[in-house]
Amino acid sequence: MKQYEYIIIIMAKEKLNSKKYGVGLINYTHAQNTAIHSSTKVDDTLRYLSLHDNKYIRYFPGHTKKVVSLCMSPIDDTFISGSLDKTIRLWDLRSPNCHGLMHLPGRPVAGFDPEGLIFAAGINSEQIKLYDLRSFDKGPFATFKLQADRDCDWTGLKFSPDGGPLQTFMGFTNNKKIALEASFTPDSQFVLNGSTDGKVHIWNTETGSKVCVLTSDHTAPIQCMQFNPKYMMMASACTHMGFWLPNLDDM
Repeated sequence: MKQYEYIIIIMAKEKLNSKKYGVGLINYTHAQNTAIHSSTKVDDTLRYLSLHDNKYIRYFPGHTKKVVSLCMSPIDDTFISGSLDKTIRLWDLRSPNCHGLMHLPGRPVAGFDPEGLIFAAGINSEQIKLYDLRSFDKGPFATFKLQADRDCDWTGLKFSPDGGPLQTFMGFTNNKKIALEASFTPDSQFVLNGSTDGKVHIWNTETGSKVCVLTSDHTAPIQCMQFNPKYMMMASACTHMGFWLPNLDDM
């Protein structure tokens, strides 16, 4: 993998406040300058926000406890949410009504596959169920129980863009026991993850071995890590955001 240089840490030029409801998880939608987000105040309603004028387009009530999983479909206006109320809900941005409701035995995490036809539900940090979006009410078409080699809580779930062998990646710092997001590279060859010490760790997905550790100017835990799906650029975020590009001398 190409060596990366830390380019810059930036603050947003414009801040959009949500002082009344707060902001938990947030996803861009397919419409320009819009996003959906969970709330940290008042209630656990999901909110559809116009970033252009900082006004809400629609509200999605239903969850009664903190939303811990939020994922937008890669192909259309469908999105999925999971909550500590032990439910997963399916939504469409065009309607405030829940289009599908699943009651689960524990804390859920959820995510769509790259084609937007299948979604996965992770339950109790030990089991994954796969559902066909067109017939999810019939139950999962596959279930996998994973044997963890140590106690841990699942905080997110993502599909590899092209599949791959099962691996466990360890050796990074999370002494604050907070949710740290991992990300695939577009070719599925590597997984990237932030840490509470401000470093970025990168593993090979086929062998499970660590490729490198990147240092940065992050002074707070890196909780969000994303790789650009088209270009050789990645972003990391704590209270600030950092953009990374390959070192051109190594290319």
